[in-house]
Amino acid sequence: MHKPNIILINCDDLGYGDLGCYGSKVNKTPNLDQMAKDGIRFTDFYMASSVCSPSRGAMMTGCYPPRIGFGSFNGIPVLFPGYDVGLNPTENTLPKQLKLAGYRTKMIGKWHCGDQPEFLPTQHGFDDYLGIPYSNDMGRQRGREKAPPLPLLRNNEVIQEQPDQRALTERYTVEAVEFIRNEKENPFFLYFAHMHVHVPIYVPKHRLEKSENGAYGAAVEHIDWSLSVLLAELKVQGLEENTLVIFTSDNGSRARDEGGSNAPLRNTKATTWEGGIRVPCIMKWPKKIKAGSISSELVTGMDFYPTLCELTGAEVPDAPTIDGKSISSLLFDAKTKSPHDHFVYYFMNNIEAVRMGDWKLHLRKRDEEIKELYNLKEDVGETQNLYTEHPEIIEKILKIVEMRREDIGDDAVGMTGKNRRPIGKVSNAKPLTEYKEDHPYIIAMYDIADGKVMAG
Repeated sequence: MHKPNIILINCDDLGYGDLGCYGSKVNKTPNLDQMAKDGIRFTDFYMASSVCSPSRGAMMTGCYPPRIGFGSFNGIPVLFPGYDVGLNPTENTLPKQLKLAGYRTKMIGKWHCGDQPEFLPTQHGFDDYLGIPYSNDMGRQRGREKAPPLPLLRNNEVIQEQPDQRALTERYTVEAVEFIRNEKENPFFLYFAHMHVHVPIYVPKHRLEKSENGAYGAAVEHIDWSLSVLLAELKVQGLEENTLVIFTSDNGSRARDEGGSNAPLRNTKATTWEGGIRVPCIMKWPKKIKAGSISSELVTGMDFYPTLCELTGAEVPDAPTIDGKSISSLLFDAKTKSPHDHFVYYFMNNIEAVRMGDWKLHLRKRDEEIKELYNLKEDVGETQNLYTEHPEIIEKILKIVEMRREDIGDDAVGMTGKNRRPIGKVSNAKPLTEYKEDHPYIIAMYDIADGKVMAG
């Protein structure tokens, strides 16, 4: 039997409370719930950012976003079409290391680490790519009539502009099945980054009709269906026991009026409250990961890189520095302790909060300084501010803050950090597409502006 296959499924804006196994009563996710019963479910899993580009760059490199220059993109929190910056091609990435270890590597879906040719997935270790290189709301739609057409790429080439978003998840899933079949004799790494549940939400009519939570619930259930197809294919191909499947989300839900939930956590995507950055994470690996395991240890999306390298025999280069740590022992014994003694909540290049053990200290929210301390074990909703009651805890956390400011920086106090690496930069950047009146678009203008109006 060859080295283990890896399937990493990453959703877009899926909240902590959006799956049945994390408490949802409105979204039907039988396959994900079963996956949690068959494997391990993490209760305290964090992405490195509460917005997409830095979260995804961190997951690919095992680094806090500011370390790789991913704290800010021309002064804003995420990348936009045609930007001249992206993930530096000199960075070591998870797919690069797995490829060096003999893996076939494929990415499907949302990349969002740069759309210029130098930054695309094929430059970062993926043999093949099919997907939209950024968010699905960055095409031509109501409210963004002057945006460049939404590009669907195969490798580095635009193969369709303004694709029908209702059909994309099925197209992606078929592509994933084909990859599994074609590569069943080789060790493979599949990174499947869903479009859902980012707004605007377009779902097939039959899912919308059955949903009890509008288009949002239909999108979550479409993700659940897609997972069931991949798991069934692994079984058919005899690959189930030799494949580690990981399911997670890039950040918390917007949790506005479209139906998302971060319950019982506080606040939403784009904040450093728990609801913005703590997300579902489930892993399944039959006969390796004990069924029904639950871990409440602190783990992060940055840990995927060193963990998967360890499990596959791939190398993690000694330099440059990464922040993730291997959690392989935790997968096989849920009683194992986290390798992390703290976690830093960055928003852009500012340290807004730090978790140490069960304690979380908030220092600021955007431009406003705050002084709030919460015990997350006893108060996961961050409702009881204990700042005045535990000066000794605050003192310990502030030492971590100072160490991180020297290491990776904190723009809020004017520190850039000694170990911040440059973002990738190109000259003559331009969007991958431009609108042409005579082009035969299947959908020239998407009709949903912001997710308040849903379409089947």
